[in-house]
Amino acid sequence: MAILRNNDPIGFFDSGVGGLTVLKEVKNLMPNENFIYFGDTLHVPYGDKTKEQLLEYSKDILKFFEEKKCKAVVMACNTTSSTIYEDIKDKYDFKIYPIVQTVAKVLANTSLDRLGIFATKATISSNAYQNEIAKYNSNMKVFGQHCPEWVKIVENNTSQSAESIEIIKNDLNIMLKNNPQKIVLGCTHYPFLLPVLTKFAPKELFIDPAKYFAQAINTDLTLAGLTNDNSSEHTEEFYVSSEPDKFKNSAKMFYEINQTINLLKF
Repeated sequence: MAILRNNDPIGFFDSGVGGLTVLKEVKNLMPNENFIYFGDTLHVPYGDKTKEQLLEYSKDILKFFEEKKCKAVVMACNTTSSTIYEDIKDKYDFKIYPIVQTVAKVLANTSLDRLGIFATKATISSNAYQNEIAKYNSNMKVFGQHCPEWVKIVENNTSQSAESIEIIKNDLNIMLKNNPQKIVLGCTHYPFLLPVLTKFAPKELFIDPAKYFAQAINTDLTLAGLTNDNSSEHTEEFYVSSEPDKFKNSAKMFYEINQTINLLKF
C-alpha cells in the first residue's frame, strides 16, 4: 500500500474543460496544494458513452494518477461519478471524490421541495442524483433533464452564438415548467453557460455544485491530515488526450492557464 504524503498532488479528471470549474473552487480553498488536471478531450463528451467505455478510460487515467503519486483524485465529472464510481472506489490507495454523491448529500439536507437537475444523458439515465438524494430526503421532488448540446457548446466555445443561445433558452424553458426552486448545473461544463442562462432566469435559481464539492474535499483532506501546509511550493500540471491548443482556448472562459498543456495518449 502506497504511503500518502501531504505534499503529494491532487488529481482531477473530466472529459474536457468542465472540471476546471471544480479545480478553481478547490484552489481557492486550498491554495498550497499541487494539482494535476487531465481532460480526456479525445473522448468528449462522456455523456453519450457506455459504462464499459467509461471504465476503460478511467482505468488509464487513474493509473496515470497513480504513477504521479497523487494523494487524492477528484472525479470532476458528473457522468463518471454517477455511472462508475461504485465500481472503482476501492481499487486504489488514494481516495476518490465523486461529485454527484458528495453534492447530493449536501442538497438533500436543504429545505428545498422541488429541485431541477440539468445533466448529461448518462447522468440522467442513471438517476444518480435522485437516488442519492432519496437516501437522505425522500420528500424532495427531483426533476432531471438531459441537455444534449450543452457540452459541445462549451467545448467549442460557441455559447454566444444565436443558435446556441436559442438551444439553451429552449432547454431552460422546458425545465421551468416543473417550477423548481433551484436548478443544479449537474455537469461541470454547464457553469460556463451561466452568462446565457441568467439572461432568461435569475442567477439565484442556479446551483454550481463545484462550491459544495470543493468544501467537502477540503474538509475531508483536512480531517485526514493530508493538506499541504508548505505555502512556498505548489505546482499545477495540465494534460489532455487531444487538441491542447483548443483546450487552452476554451479554458479561458473560466480558468487562466499559463503553463504548457501536455498531450498525453494512453
